[in-house]
Amino acid sequence: MSLLTITDLTLRIAGRTLLDNASLSVDPGRKIGLIGKNGAGKSTLLAAIAGDFAPDGGTITLAARATMGRVKQETPSGSTSILDTVLEGDLERTRLLAEAETATDPARIADVHERLIAIDAYTAPARAGAILSGLGFDQEAQNRAVSDFSGGWRMRVSLATALFLNPDLLLLDEPTNHLDIEATLWLESWLAKFSGAAIIVSHDRSLLDNTVDAIAHLDHQKISVTPGGYDNFVRIRTEQALQQNRAAERIAAQRAHMQSFVDRFRAKATKAKQAQARLKALERLPQIDSVVEDTPTRFSFPEPQPLPPPMLSLNNVSLGYDGRVVLKGLNQRLDMEDRIALLGQNGRGKSTFAKLLAGRLEPMSGTYTHSPKLKIGYFAQHQSDELVLTDTPIDHMSRAMPDALPAAVRAQLARFGLDENRAETKVGELSGGEKARLLLALSTREAPHLLILDEPTNHLDLDARDALIRALSAFEGAVILISHDSHLVESVADRFWLVEDGTIAPFEGDMAEYRAWLLERARKARSEIAERSRAATASTESGSSSAQKRIDRKEQTRALAPLRRKIRDAEAKMAQLTSEKKKIEDKLADPALYQSGDAGELTSLNVHLSALNATLETVEETWLEAQAELEDSMS
Repeated sequence: MSLLTITDLTLRIAGRTLLDNASLSVDPGRKIGLIGKNGAGKSTLLAAIAGDFAPDGGTITLAARATMGRVKQETPSGSTSILDTVLEGDLERTRLLAEAETATDPARIADVHERLIAIDAYTAPARAGAILSGLGFDQEAQNRAVSDFSGGWRMRVSLATALFLNPDLLLLDEPTNHLDIEATLWLESWLAKFSGAAIIVSHDRSLLDNTVDAIAHLDHQKISVTPGGYDNFVRIRTEQALQQNRAAERIAAQRAHMQSFVDRFRAKATKAKQAQARLKALERLPQIDSVVEDTPTRFSFPEPQPLPPPMLSLNNVSLGYDGRVVLKGLNQRLDMEDRIALLGQNGRGKSTFAKLLAGRLEPMSGTYTHSPKLKIGYFAQHQSDELVLTDTPIDHMSRAMPDALPAAVRAQLARFGLDENRAETKVGELSGGEKARLLLALSTREAPHLLILDEPTNHLDLDARDALIRALSAFEGAVILISHDSHLVESVADRFWLVEDGTIAPFEGDMAEYRAWLLERARKARSEIAERSRAATASTESGSSSAQKRIDRKEQTRALAPLRRKIRDAEAKMAQLTSEKKKIEDKLADPALYQSGDAGELTSLNVHLSALNATLETVEETWLEAQAELEDSMS
């Protein structure tokens, strides 16, 4: 039985038909990558599945009692902590916990506690914390208010909430857009283990190849499904197109041969019957059209003038903001032929380094020298916020190129697929991918020697990403790349610099080795926490200095804080349950209850007591396990 069934679906937006009698079936546990060009209707389809609006035709049916999770477009805000925001995303758990505090009807209280046990409510904080940790929020960050974080980090909170719900069907729309490579790799691993079904809109080839069972392609208002990941989709689609073109050529040759016979012998009495037979055969030949590919997406960068080496160099540079050092001791050099990808978690200084090279940030110390003729093109996704929504791409480019003729302005826009129609469309009406193309056109208008690209592929579809890779391969200048897109990084960069621990150093290896390094680092981090706990205890027992004891105790306290919090939560819950249990036992011990003859109340109290005992037993087991783990860590 299908989890989700879409039958003969028609969707229209602003009078434009996106889907016309399209169908799709999603079985339980199946993961489907949803692809298509920008504007094909992928996000609109997800919104229709989520029930945001009614389709113009056809049906969308979700299996009875199936749950659905989706990353909300509006980001969370307010003073609530990151962890509590994720926990509150489980509306049923939040409602039941509140009701457990206020309910007075014994039968209802029993039902509430039974349901809390069924949905594993008491382990929720640990599960939410693990997801947040994978997405880059450490223990300290999880306890900070949502309002302390930028929009990109808040989108991670929305993603964490959707994953935490562990629904039967998960809808993800470009989930990696606000993730770094580390968090993207974690998400791939999480999705691979996720037991539910998922529909994932993504232009990240690595994510699609590593997580989905099939590709659903939105094209020409229909949905076609191909088994396997994206690479398999490309292979099968290419083979099908070749076969269709060969069949079309064969039928066209037969048609031409028969038509030639008819034209030659139609007027001859001796051949008239054969000619008529050929005409009927012509009518029976199938009509097979050749596959006509859409006009391929093409990007091109202006060719820079050569510069003598070194193009730029840093000598013992430190940089940061408001007196706070982010990176120090930088000694890097760039030449025209360099293609370098910056690796490292978000917040470690990659974008800060990019701003230094782009001239948006001055060094706090050290020297930054470069050729006086150096031209730099700087692309950062946040620059879309600086675009004037009521102006057109032509308006923006004309201001950026005040001395250029109109033809040159249009030519620069055309380099990135902004044709005459889109060049004259207001920015507020452009898609995210079209805005990214405009930013690429603006940042490269002066034929830069160095391209600094900070997450350039957000909102670009797969064809546009491939076009960007081809354009960068042909580009004659240097490239500094920051991207979560592993395919782009592997295709463009020939060297890696790791931004870590306040400095930048070469990383010797490829992306596979970087993934392995990340996994090993995570393993070591877990081992070091355990080792610090053991060392702190041993140090205390051996009579270390009082100062060292304070340091060791502080480290041990930090490492064991989540475990102690779990114990405290369990103790508080046991106290609450014990209090409720005593109240019911007191009622059951009251002779008046039996004298009243109210069998219904007696049954309700016994059911409630049974549920409380079961819940109390579960919480006690949780407390015992956590207490044993704490004791082991301190022994």
